[in-house]
Amino acid sequence: MKILAIDTSCDETSVAITNNRQVLSNVLFSQIKVHQPYGGVYPLLAKREHLRKIGPAFNLALKRAGLKIINLQAIAVSFGPGLAPALEVGVNFAKELSQQNALPLIPVDHLEGHIYSVFAKNRGGNPKREIAFPLLAFIISGGHTQLVLMKNHIQYQILGQTLDDAAGEALDKAARLLGLGYPGGPIIERLAKKGGVNKYPLPIPMIKQASLDFSYSGVKTAFKRLVNALNEREKLANLADLCASFQQTIITSLLKKLEQALRQYHPKTIVIGGGVAQNYELRQQIRTLIGKKTPVYFPASKLLTGDNAAMIGVAAYFKWQKGIFLKNPNKLDRLPRTNLDNYI
Repeated sequence: MKILAIDTSCDETSVAITNNRQVLSNVLFSQIKVHQPYGGVYPLLAKREHLRKIGPAFNLALKRAGLKIINLQAIAVSFGPGLAPALEVGVNFAKELSQQNALPLIPVDHLEGHIYSVFAKNRGGNPKREIAFPLLAFIISGGHTQLVLMKNHIQYQILGQTLDDAAGEALDKAARLLGLGYPGGPIIERLAKKGGVNKYPLPIPMIKQASLDFSYSGVKTAFKRLVNALNEREKLANLADLCASFQQTIITSLLKKLEQALRQYHPKTIVIGGGVAQNYELRQQIRTLIGKKTPVYFPASKLLTGDNAAMIGVAAYFKWQKGIFLKNPNKLDRLPRTNLDNYI
């Protein structure tokens, strides 16, 4: 089942070719340098860059896979959540391809893409992972923090999600407060390696709440007060400690909710997706928490953790197996605020 997949949900233009769970090509054009001067993503700039790059990404994806459009069985596209102007580019491009080539269109929620990034394999069929249900998926990205229970493929029960900022967003905002640039998560991770996690105690978000929801606006405010109370010399001298303390606070909050979900739902498999899943310290602490009791899987490649089209193609394969596709592409529109509980 060869699928051409597209993702333009935020600031990455990506087109991939997948064959069932195998990734034959995964082209990704980053816009980080375009948005860095602004400290975040500007939607209209993102749309402009997507329009410039979507055609070249399409051609390169086919070339790297050694295929032509006539070799494909379907088109898949991320329709949301994300930035509306950015999503529009990918959705329109996919609809046009679908109509011109008489190929069915498979709409994929960007978040289910992050879940299925863990299912992706390379051309050689590796890694060979046996993933059993019920499955607990933990999506940790710049825009989303969500715990999802799956009793089977393409069946989602949202257990908890962020009420305001996502974990990755909180890290980016902390970096901005420290004047570290964008994207902030990787910079904080690098500096935190040299810092002490206990130097600046911060409140653990939602620690006393029985729900599995997340919230990071409070700790962001506490961190802002802490940083503002330091002069420039103190801030510079303690930069690594500030990064380590804030990062560990975010990690601890994620681990507490994960541990709570494990006690309540007893999944047979745990999958972790999203851009923050790249964080080495987070990965190590999750593995320590879970031990060998339950298999835990992360995306097999760094290119699969952030926004990418390969994960959209893999998710589309499982949707196709369940007969979820559109014969009339005109029925699809961008849904920037969609969620897994109202997926197509």
